[in-house]
Amino acid sequence: MGPVEAGRRSWWSLAAKMPIVRVLLTDGSGLTARQVATELSLAGHRVEVLTPDPLALTRFTRHVARLHKVPPYGEDPFAWLNAALEVYQSSGFDVLFPTQEQVAVLAAVRPSVVTAVPTFEALSRVQDKISAFATLASIGLPQPRSVAVHERADLEDWSVFPAFSKPPIGTATRGIRQIRARDEISWEREPFLLQERVEGPLVMAQSVFDRGGLVASAANMRVREGAGGGASHKRSIDLPLVREHLVRLGQHLMWHGALSADLILSSDGPLFIDINPRLVEPGNARRAGVDLVDALLNVALDRTPVPQPIGRVGVATHQLLLAVLGAAQGRRARLGVLRELYEAAAHRASYEGSVEELTPVRHDRRAALPVTAAALATLAWPRSWRFFSSGAVANYALSPGGWKTIVSTQTAPP
Repeated sequence: MGPVEAGRRSWWSLAAKMPIVRVLLTDGSGLTARQVATELSLAGHRVEVLTPDPLALTRFTRHVARLHKVPPYGEDPFAWLNAALEVYQSSGFDVLFPTQEQVAVLAAVRPSVVTAVPTFEALSRVQDKISAFATLASIGLPQPRSVAVHERADLEDWSVFPAFSKPPIGTATRGIRQIRARDEISWEREPFLLQERVEGPLVMAQSVFDRGGLVASAANMRVREGAGGGASHKRSIDLPLVREHLVRLGQHLMWHGALSADLILSSDGPLFIDINPRLVEPGNARRAGVDLVDALLNVALDRTPVPQPIGRVGVATHQLLLAVLGAAQGRRARLGVLRELYEAAAHRASYEGSVEELTPVRHDRRAALPVTAAALATLAWPRSWRFFSSGAVANYALSPGGWKTIVSTQTAPP
C-alpha cells in the first residue's frame, strides 16, 4: 500500500468516528468548492451548496446532497447574503463553510452563523491588491518591485518592464494585463498595482489559522498551466521560509480562518504576488497528508485545534478538466485535446504517478460528466473553452462595485 492510499485509509477510519456535520458551502461553482465537497463527504459529513448556476460543477458529484439557488454574489453581495442566511436558518445547518469570496461579506456583517472568517479589519488589509501589497511591505515580506498607482505622478520613477498591471479587485487573473513598455500603460483614473514580472515557477501556499495561530499549512508548485492560468498539474513541496512568512502574516493580522498566497520562486527566493483570504484548491494538500478542510471545519466549530503535520513532498495531482480546456487554447486545439485525454487514460507523460484531485470518478461516475462535456465541446468548437472557464468565476467573483458596497457598510455614519 502506497503512502497516498495509506493516508486515505487512515483518514476514512478517523472520519467514521466523527459526528456527522451538516455543512453548507458558500459556493458551488468553483474548483475549490468541488474539492472541498469531496473531502467533507468522504469524511462522513452531509454537504449542500449555494449557487446561482443549476449546472454548477458541484452538481455533478454524489458528494453533494443538494444545491440551493441564490443570486450571483459579485455585484450584490447583500442579496446573496440574505438568500444564504434564509437557506442556512431554514434547513438547520451546522456550519456555513466559506469556499470563495463570500468570506468578505461574512466578515463585514458577522451574521449569527457558525463559520470561520477573519475580522473585517484583517480582511480589508489583504482583500484588494493594493492593500495586500502595503500589508506585506509593512511586515517585510518579500514581493516583486511594485508601485501602487493612484495618480500619474506615481509612475514617474517606474522603469521596470515587463510588468503586470493589476486592478485592486479581481479574481482568477481577471483584469490583469502584461505591460511591456511605458506607452502600454492605460490610465483610466482608477488605482492599480504595477508589479514587476519575475521569472520562476508559481507556488500556491495555503494555511488555516485559529485566532492568529497556525493550525495547518501546505504548498504546491504549478507543474503545468491549464485554462485561465489555473494549475492543471501540481506537485507538493515544502518551503519552510514561506511557512514562516505565512505565520508572520497570520500573527500580524490575528487571522481567523483560511489564508492562501501565490508566490514566484525567483532566483532571489520566494516572492509574494497575491493573497487570498480563503482556501484555494486543497486537494493536493490532502493527498500529501495535510487536511486543510478538516482544519477549517474545526476552527469554524470552535474545536481545540490540533496542528497538522508537514505534508509529504513530491505528491503529484492533476485536474483533467483544466488540462482539456487549456489544450483547447493551443494552436492545434483538437489534437491537443485528444492527446490530453489519451495521456490521462494511459497514465502517461504528466499523468504518470499523478492522481485526479478535482473530479475523481472512483465510486462517483457523475464526476466524469464535466470532463466529458468539455472534451466533446472543445473538439467540436475549440473556442468553447471560454464558456467553461469564465462561467464559474462569474458566479462567485466579487466585483469592484460589490466590494465598494461592502466597504460602505463599515464606513457609513451611524
